[in-house]
Amino acid sequence: MTDAQNKPCIICVAITGSLPTKANNPAVPISIEEQLESTHEAFEAGASIVHAHVRNPDQTPTSDPEKFARLKEGLEKHCPGMIIQFSTGGRSGAGKARGGMLPLAPDMASLSVGSNNFPTRVYENPPDLIDWLAGEMRTYGVKPEVEAFDLSHIFQAVAMWRDGRIPDTPYIQFVMGVKNAMPVDKPAFDFYVETVRRLVPGGEWCAAGIGAGQLTVNEWSVAAGGHARTGLEDNVRLDRDTLAPSNAALVGRVVEICERNARPVATWQQAREMLGLREVAQAA
Repeated sequence: MTDAQNKPCIICVAITGSLPTKANNPAVPISIEEQLESTHEAFEAGASIVHAHVRNPDQTPTSDPEKFARLKEGLEKHCPGMIIQFSTGGRSGAGKARGGMLPLAPDMASLSVGSNNFPTRVYENPPDLIDWLAGEMRTYGVKPEVEAFDLSHIFQAVAMWRDGRIPDTPYIQFVMGVKNAMPVDKPAFDFYVETVRRLVPGGEWCAAGIGAGQLTVNEWSVAAGGHARTGLEDNVRLDRDTLAPSNAALVGRVVEICERNARPVATWQQAREMLGLREVAQAA
């Protein structure tokens, strides 16, 4: 059995995002109550990280810290031990509003370290905002998950690690399949993996595929010894003709991939240890 097979696979569930609505799939959780129920199901199915956005009642995205606070409180109660990761992405707010929830001290938060094209707009991440977000994460003890939409973002994350802007070994997630950004391409994926292994020896990495690329990237990631992100934020279907009935169903699909690759699914305790996160009391 290889080291890749021995290593537990951390499953991250991105439950809501900023774009999918109930018109795309009625299972997309919008309210805090729906998000808590959906996350609990995904947690029981095998996810150890929840990547969370919050929405307004009209389904539009927001960075409202009060909503994040309510979500965090509920997650800690109903999914004890699960790693809580908040999004600081640019669709939910502008400028420093994107990091307004960081004083809540979630376990993790997403950090985009460079700009790139999205389908209809430029996803702007100017250097001063990147440095401010990274500084807030250091202040409140929040571990960044670097979202790499491009090869240069991996190198930037490593530079930030080496100069102390990212204090701990960076956890880098490859995002593949966004139109106009990095496509779902196996040679590119393989080079990403090789680059992280070369520049961040012993570091952990994850990968996310968007839309129809979700299953493909999940399979590549698990087989290569990385960790996997799934969820209705990135993809609302099981296949071309079938809507995913829940976030838990998409998590279950990754669990099956892990079983086929003889990789155990990481418990939340193992995930916290691998990512160097603070310990929390185990639920009775």
